[in-house]
This record gives sequence, structure tokens and C-alpha cells, in this order.
Amino acid sequence: MTQQEVRWTAEQVLALAPDAVSRKAGSKLGTAGPWSGTGSSREGTVWGLCRGGGGTSYRTVVDTTNTPGASGPAYDCTCPSRKFPCKHALGLLLLWTAGETAVPAGRAPDWAAKWIAGRRGDSRENGQVSAAGSGTVSADPEAARRRAERRAERITVGATELEQRLADLLRSGLAAAEQAGYGLWEETAARMVDAQAPGLAARVRELGAIPGSGPDWPVRLLEECALLHLLDQGWLHRERLPQPLAATVRTRVGLTAPPAGPPVRDHWLVLAQYDTPDPKLTTRRIWLHGTASGRTSLVLSYGAAGRAPDLALPVGLALDAVLSAYPGAGQRRAALGEQFAPPAPTTARPPGMTTTEAAARYGEALRDDPWLESVPVTLDDVIPTPDGTSWQLADADGDTALPLTPTAARPGLWRLVALSGGTPVKVFGECGHRGFTPLTAWPSGEGAAVRL
Repeated sequence: MTQQEVRWTAEQVLALAPDAVSRKAGSKLGTAGPWSGTGSSREGTVWGLCRGGGGTSYRTVVDTTNTPGASGPAYDCTCPSRKFPCKHALGLLLLWTAGETAVPAGRAPDWAAKWIAGRRGDSRENGQVSAAGSGTVSADPEAARRRAERRAERITVGATELEQRLADLLRSGLAAAEQAGYGLWEETAARMVDAQAPGLAARVRELGAIPGSGPDWPVRLLEECALLHLLDQGWLHRERLPQPLAATVRTRVGLTAPPAGPPVRDHWLVLAQYDTPDPKLTTRRIWLHGTASGRTSLVLSYGAAGRAPDLALPVGLALDAVLSAYPGAGQRRAALGEQFAPPAPTTARPPGMTTTEAAARYGEALRDDPWLESVPVTLDDVIPTPDGTSWQLADADGDTALPLTPTAARPGLWRLVALSGGTPVKVFGECGHRGFTPLTAWPSGEGAAVRL
């Protein structure tokens, strides 16, 4: 059996997704319901027709010649999405992983055969496969440009409609939001999905959970509406923004781009690793710190619901590897490239700062990305101290402190308190407007990192 005949696992397919929204959308399309005319060939081609809105069917074809984790497969779809792979390609590949009963072997239709023949012909002529993973981009850049323009137009229409809905809310009063219930926000979010702006849709859904959620909910709702309005205005006037901030706005709206920063090889200290599960997907966040470059970067890994993501890096070890940053002002996310050796023990620790400096760093980061929830910081010489019904990290040599977030895990908090024993410790975590979330700590003097 050739390598092309070996069907991938769902985890390998989900690892190809450009973002969490695409993974969720692709998972929903990974069943036979919306598909017709599916098939696969021994040469590594998978194809099918996916039923869309308004009776439209999207033609989707994937060349699986390259294995996941190399340069990746190539995709072509008649949908207007700028993401590679789009949700239809992900859904088709997920269906393909189920075996021949879901996607049988067969002869490719003319439209799929023509694309794959042209793509492989170009690849042979050039001596390589496009690293972007999309034959459409290299073969027809004009078509890709037109798709991008159509999607931008749809997002603009959605952002304009959202501005009107926010204005109506403020005009009628925030109390009306509590009376309308969650349905108002879900319907608005659906409109943003139709406009192909998943980032706007996610923020709208978050608004629905605020009314009636506790004391001062109108204040919190107004704050989130203001941030959503700012994002809307950023998109509608993106041509006037500096390029890095415009890239951040595109990312926040839901458009994705491949890593754009120069590859940086370093010994990356694994600062923290934790998972965030939901019904469709498990997202793993891994914080890395370059001991030579001084950069702190975020690597994301994903797994299907109920399964751990493939990438796992033990906290406290160091990794000799290459990272490439994603575009956008203040963006910390990076793609993990070639690894030159397995993670190994190290005595290195990240440099730290005071609680005052940590709060200032978050404030500075908001200038580049006003929608930023938190920033990674390492606190030096802090002591966990009770503060009424909550806890805080207080500077050992000062009179300032950072409150811990309400979501700080209690088992992790008790481990931190036990590690400190009333003495200063070094703590890495995420500092934001809700407080500080501790993730890893080091005892004073010698000692290995403790995952909280």
C-alpha cells in the first residue's frame, strides 16, 4: 500500500486548520449529511460537493500527496473563503478519515481531475510543491485576489450592520438587552457568520452572556460593546491604520494569515502548557521563552474533542527549535518549525519584573492591540497573600500587588502557596484586566519549575 492510500487521523486533519473557528466549522462538516459526489483516488486526491446556503454547492478537492506536518496538502474550493484550508476542505478530509464507506475510491470528476493535473504539472515543472498548501494561490493569483475582495465586501456589510445594532441598543438603553434575552445576540452572531466574520460573531456571542450575570453587568456590557465598536471601526477604516495594527484588526475580525516573521532559532524555555476544552475541540496553549532572543511566544496545538493535542512540551525543559511569528501588532503567536533536539533539562529561568511593571506592560500592549485579554509576564520575588475572600501576589520588597483572577485554579493556587511558604518566589502567568493568572512557579534559589 502506498503512502497516499493511508488515510490520516482526525487529529492530523484538525492540525491543518488555520484557527479555532475553522476547526469548529470543519468539524461540523465532517459528516456525510452536507456532502455528495465524494471520492478518492489511489494517487492521493479527495473530492466532493458540499451543500451551502441558498442551494449553492461548493466544489472541493484536496491533494493529499504531502503528509501532514511536511509542506501539507494543497486545496481548491469554489467557496469565497480566504482561509487555507477552508472549512469545506477540513470537513472533506475529516469525512475521508472515516474510511471507504464514507469516501469511496473512484474516478475523479472532470473538474477535480483538471485541477489536480494542472497542479501536479506545475509542481513537476517547478520542482516543488507550494509551501502555502494551496495550488489555487500559485496557479491563479487573480482568482484568489477576487475571492479576497468578495469576502472583504461581505465583512464590511456585516460590520456596518453590527454598528447599527449597537447604536440601536444604546438608543433603547442597556436594560433592553436583559429583556431581549440571549436570542438577540445569537441572531446577530449568525448574521456575522453569514458575513464571513467569525471573530465578530464570537464577540457578539460573548455579549449575550453578560446581561443579568451579576453586579455591575451594565458596566461590563457597555465596555464590551465599546471594544466591539472599536473593532468595527478599525475594519471599516483599516486603510488608514498602520500596517501592523491593520493586520491585528484583520486577525481579530477572523481573517487568517500564515506566519510572516523571520524564522528565529533559539533555545526555547517551556514556560507553561494548559488545555482549554470545548464540545468540538481541545486547544493547547504553550508559552515559550527564547533564552537568547528574549522573546516570549505562544504556540497553539489542537485535538479533537475528548483527545489531547499531539504537541506536548514538558514545562521547565528547553527546546532547540525554530519559531516564526504571525503578523499583527503585539501578536505573540508563533508557528513551531524544525526541532533540532528533544526538550532537555535546563537551569535557565526567564527574567522577571515587579507587579507595577507587569501592569504597565499590559497597558503598553493595549496600544498595539486594544482587544488583548492579557500578556505573558514573569514576576520576580512575589509572595501569595490572602486579600479578604481572594488572593494576590505582593512584591516582597515593595508595597504593590496584583490580584489573582477569579478563574485561578484552586489546586494550582494551593501548590503556589505551599511552594512559597511565605517566602518570595518567581511566577510566570498571564496578566490582564481581570488580574493575574499564575501558571508556573520557581522557588527561591535552586529548584525546578512547578506547574500550577
